[in-house]
Amino acid sequence: MKVEDINSELELPIMEYFYTIQGEGSHSGRAAYFVRLAGCDVGCVWCDVKESWDINDHPLLRIDQIVEKVIASGTNFCVITGGEPAMYNLTTLTSRLKQVSIEIAIETSGCYHLDGKVDWYCFSPKKFKVPVEQAYSLANELKIVISHPSDFEWAEKHTKQINENCVLYLQPEWSKQERFLPLIIEYVKNHPKWRISLQTHKFMNIP
Repeated sequence: MKVEDINSELELPIMEYFYTIQGEGSHSGRAAYFVRLAGCDVGCVWCDVKESWDINDHPLLRIDQIVEKVIASGTNFCVITGGEPAMYNLTTLTSRLKQVSIEIAIETSGCYHLDGKVDWYCFSPKKFKVPVEQAYSLANELKIVISHPSDFEWAEKHTKQINENCVLYLQPEWSKQERFLPLIIEYVKNHPKWRISLQTHKFMNIP
């Protein structure tokens, strides 16, 4: 099965869905229902959900079933993540969620044009695949994962294209946090337009 074989007006491939606490970025600490879509062709070497990459490893779930699960959790906030969620047309899913007053955030590499309306666009570009221009205009939050010293310079290049209202975050790659967090702290002190994002859900030992 390929992306083009999926009728995203009716169903989407789902790796997992769960109610938890958002651990990263601007909404860190907030209760959120996560919908993790399967499928990704970006290929980050340090990805901690590589099992989401292959669409064929995961079932298709009807849009109405997804929305029912979000509503049943009692949440007012849903995070659509992946994988790479923007690989799919999300118009039906996002419109259905908005009809029941659910606030929507998406976590994306920005490599695909977003079809669908969200309230919060978390743009986390990767070196492995060039983002589309739309990502820079939609981004509410730019989150750069730092896993190499050269990533600081790479992060600054994105600030030249991002919209003026976007919040800027530097986040240490989890397995290299001991090495890079001190560098990030000093960098943010010297470049205060940036903020620090940590994967707090991992400290709390929650999904």
